[in-house]
Amino acid sequence: MRNPITTYITEVKSEVSKVSWPTKKETIRLTVIVVVVSAIVATYLGALDFLLSAILKLVLS
Repeated sequence: MRNPITTYITEVKSEVSKVSWPTKKETIRLTVIVVVVSAIVATYLGALDFLLSAILKLVLS
């Protein structure tokens, strides 16, 4: 019987070799998409927070 750690490492190496890694171009493109979408969502949520805060101040004053 093999050492469990050795077995685990061997299995991990086998699985990692099966992974389809993205190219540099794909990685950059997808990173840009994530950053742009994150910025859009952050802007939307910031504007919504500002608007709701202003409405709440008007209601409470």
